[in-house]
Amino acid sequence: MPESPEVQALAEELDARLTGRALTGVDVVEFRIEKTRGRPPESLVGEHVTAVERHGKLIDLVFGAAGRLVVSLGRHGWARWAEAGEPSDAGLASGAAPGGAADAPPPTLATLSFGDGADRVDLELTDAGDWVSLGVWVVDDAFAVPAVAKLGPDPADPAFTRADFDAAVVGRRKQTKAILQEQESLAGIGNAYSDEILHAAKASPVAHAARLDEAALDALFTATVGVVGAAIDARRGIPIDRLKAEKVAAMRVHGRAGEACPVCGDTVREFSFASTTAEYCPTCQTGGEVLPLRSGET
Repeated sequence: MPESPEVQALAEELDARLTGRALTGVDVVEFRIEKTRGRPPESLVGEHVTAVERHGKLIDLVFGAAGRLVVSLGRHGWARWAEAGEPSDAGLASGAAPGGAADAPPPTLATLSFGDGADRVDLELTDAGDWVSLGVWVVDDAFAVPAVAKLGPDPADPAFTRADFDAAVVGRRKQTKAILQEQESLAGIGNAYSDEILHAAKASPVAHAARLDEAALDALFTATVGVVGAAIDARRGIPIDRLKAEKVAAMRVHGRAGEACPVCGDTVREFSFASTTAEYCPTCQTGGEVLPLRSGET
């Protein structure tokens, strides 16, 4: 699932490459991605991009007074370039690891063309899932998109404060990992970075926020801001076809079950609950306790 560090890098690359360019064509292959049927993406053809912004895990292509094209990447969505006369740079866009066997490129559900002739560049919106999670809206205000309107404060925002964090976390009778992933509470964090944050904070993925003492809350706040900020810095400037692979390579515990913890050397373990999984280090995070593979097991 795309999360704020990679989506921020994507937004910055789109901003650099598309600002000032006119949208000259739209080809929607999967019409289920259109969420504003009365105002399709084609309605922006001829308009120029004035900026590209990020809201949580969503991309916002701004076309000045003409409107905005907001893209939710969903669970398996992403983007890739196709220069005029060249095949799309699918490369590692499907998430294959460097040097490994590349998966088949994910299908293109929509193509946005900018410019004409030899100067044209196509932005392909893809979805690698078994069900369509990609979505696009054409709106005047990004907050007209429900997924944007519901977003909580973003830990990547320089204005994010400890008070914002406390309002989202303190006293809640809910597992901390679930809160970190809850977009209404904290924008932009998903399964992978919640694991990384909890590992950095030495916090258990199953601990309820209401049971965290002041020291634990301090550590969790510092880790939340630090992990997200460092990941954004690390992804900045990396071409979008390599971002997913770079994310995978940078993980310390997420996706590392069975490997050694880079901090203490203990074996990273996996725990499943609800519809998600967590990877954690027993020594660093649970006082040596190995959690059952699935919630509710003994």
